[in-house]
Amino acid sequence: MDGIMRSPSALAPIVGTPWKGVRYGCTTRDGGVSKGPWASLNLGLNTQDDPQDVAENRRLLAQSLPSEPLWLKQVHGIEIVDADAVPASASSPPVADASVTTTPGRVLAILTADCAPVVIADLDGKAVGVAHAGWRGLAAGVLDSLMVALNARCRDARGWRAWIGPCIGPANFEVGEDVHRAFVQPDPSASVHFSMGRQAGKWQADLAGLVAHRLAQLGIADVERNDSCTFEQASRLYSYRRSPVTGRMATIAWLQPDCPASRSA
Repeated sequence: MDGIMRSPSALAPIVGTPWKGVRYGCTTRDGGVSKGPWASLNLGLNTQDDPQDVAENRRLLAQSLPSEPLWLKQVHGIEIVDADAVPASASSPPVADASVTTTPGRVLAILTADCAPVVIADLDGKAVGVAHAGWRGLAAGVLDSLMVALNARCRDARGWRAWIGPCIGPANFEVGEDVHRAFVQPDPSASVHFSMGRQAGKWQADLAGLVAHRLAQLGIADVERNDSCTFEQASRLYSYRRSPVTGRMATIAWLQPDCPASRSA
């Protein structure tokens, strides 16, 4: 599956199955003004790109959204921010790797360039959250923290669903024993998402598989994966492992303002 379906934004064409009361998607490299290795829709400020170009790219993306996205200062941790508690006048982005909202039209965003972007929402479209799931944050429990926050905001949820966006695929994600140990030592069943690497002492890790594995353990049965490999699609997706001088895609999500379920949250 190429992951291109009905887009929530002209500049975020990678989406999954439509969800009740929720819009979500991931940008590609296309549609922006950045040049060189950042061409063209680089949305990451900490990438050595011209800040004015990044600002213009963010403006272009926001044009087709119900509000300006809540950008985060991501640190590969497990902190969650309640987007509804962040004032529009905030002068700097919150330091966090995930965010949640129950406010219709409040747009959440995370940046990736190999790490897995994850969107989680309840079945009735009352609450939505996004997470930046690199291996460090995933192993530390960023998805666990996100589910705690979502359950606190939506205590009457009938269930949850999740979407895993484009990330680096197992054929290109070679890791060391430290990464293997971080997952398998506390959870031996995670070993199925590792295979022997091409070099001694190395492993090929299935990051999306590890994310889906943790989501299942958190009780989320409805999990959809986009299996586009960021490393392999150089003309379409950014990949830090392919080239450290590169841009960032954004995964965005929000509750539809015109959804009755969202309005009653």
